[in-house]
Amino acid sequence: MTAPRRRVGAENSATRTAILEATEQVLVEEGYAAASTRRVAARAGLKPSLVHYYFPTTDDLLVAVYRRSAEWANEELEKALADPDPLLALWRYTIDTTRTALMIEFIAMAAHRPSLREAMSEHAGQTHALQVAAVERALGERAKEVPPVVLVAVISALGRSLVMESGMGTGYGHAEAREWFEDWLRRKSAPA
Repeated sequence: MTAPRRRVGAENSATRTAILEATEQVLVEEGYAAASTRRVAARAGLKPSLVHYYFPTTDDLLVAVYRRSAEWANEELEKALADPDPLLALWRYTIDTTRTALMIEFIAMAAHRPSLREAMSEHAGQTHALQVAAVERALGERAKEVPPVVLVAVISALGRSLVMESGMGTGYGHAEAREWFEDWLRRKSAPA
């Protein structure tokens, strides 16, 4: 017989939101190793027990922070895919550094936290499907030349590489790569 699950605070609570925001701040400013219940509670101005009231486990907290970040990313992705030039807009979405530090922390944590890795994988599958569909529409007949799933993977891989290297202070060839790739995307977007 399994033990009954503890009550979890309301999803729309201001306290829950404060905990999520505090966790995100700790992750970005201090790294995932610092994201303890005590540190998060102190940052939010709360008692550690209140963090556990809303998030019984650290994994519950981290997955909730990831899902909150994923919601923001989904909104930005929807804007990009609705753009008249979805290929360039998807590229710009991919190289946006607004959330880079947080994403790097999530990637590092996912290596050791299966529940977070599962949430990230689920989100990636959903967003990749949306991206591929938008790229298929944008390419039209050119989808025979460049399979949309391949172009989505290239945009993602190249963009992520440029963002991560820039975050480390490396930028060799970045301007040239961006210029070349954006020009190539414009040519693929142009009417045949």
